[in-house]
Amino acid sequence: MSRLQRRITEAAEAALAQRGFVTVIDVLTGLGWLRAGHVDTWRQGRAATLEELAAVEGARMTEAAALLRSWALGRGLAEGESAYLSGARDRGELRFLVRGDEAVFRAHWISPDMSEARRKRLAERQTKAPDLVAVEPQREWACAGCGGTGPYLIMEGAEPYCLTCADLDHLVFLPAGDAALSRRAKKESGLAALVVRFNARRKRYERLGILVEEAALALAEEKCLADEEVRLRRRERDRERRAGEDVDFQARMAAEILRLFPGCPAERAEEIAGHAGQRGSGRVGRTAAARVLDENAVTLAVIASVRHLDTDYDRLLMTGVPRARAREHIRADIDRVLTGWRTGIVGAAGHNGRHGELA
Repeated sequence: MSRLQRRITEAAEAALAQRGFVTVIDVLTGLGWLRAGHVDTWRQGRAATLEELAAVEGARMTEAAALLRSWALGRGLAEGESAYLSGARDRGELRFLVRGDEAVFRAHWISPDMSEARRKRLAERQTKAPDLVAVEPQREWACAGCGGTGPYLIMEGAEPYCLTCADLDHLVFLPAGDAALSRRAKKESGLAALVVRFNARRKRYERLGILVEEAALALAEEKCLADEEVRLRRRERDRERRAGEDVDFQARMAAEILRLFPGCPAERAEEIAGHAGQRGSGRVGRTAAARVLDENAVTLAVIASVRHLDTDYDRLLMTGVPRARAREHIRADIDRVLTGWRTGIVGAAGHNGRHGELA
């Protein structure tokens, strides 16, 4: 098996374990050839093709898609087809490549264990037109229709339009934060649009709220007030359930750390799992690969802990040493600790031997 085949298999297995199906997009992002922000930009209709956003050329993307197909057929997965439609006003079909056959990119592969009901829901979801997307611009812009501007823009083709020219200026903005109110307002509204803003630090689009009809928002607010107590009790039950799931996941992750690194102290393994697997942290322990205890993802979590607690890395950063140089400087210390833990030599101390709150 080639290195690319191995990486595709790891990415595909992680997606399959998490959702019960896998797409070419899952694999391309799993390989690191695309970021989530790239996919968002493409889905919003702000890029002509996915290829122009990727770190590799179309031929390489096609090779990965073909290898995914070969893997999926070998695993006995069922093939389905996804309708990739733009979130721009025209709802046009999204393109993957500058040129070439794109059929292999539109396939998704389903676990044979998925129930018929879930397959039906998946098919409906994959063929459903995406939400209209309004973008909060980060710089000055001009509407392609009237030459004016505004707080949000809607893409039509490759051109930005203001809400007035896009016939959306009668909608009102509902900020994110109340999921039940947003869900009900969107359901009641004949026309709605998701409002997003690009986060440069995280390199992805983040939801700000939705644009909905004013009458729909008023009706949704009435319904939410009527059953507020019921929803509060449900949220508390959901919170307790998620807390239990997190404890179970972190225990399984700690056990996997000890399997891979038998010399790692048990309390340290628990500390790493608790830190890396914290819900909402965005750390490596919350990635799709880590949630299925992918060996590489678990190892990265261990390395991150060793870097901060057993080396001079943090001190070097505080003294102004560039991050790349600091990482190179402490590489031998990390290797020494990991080698000790892998070979079962308990107490193979790193440079500092520090313990405490993880950074």
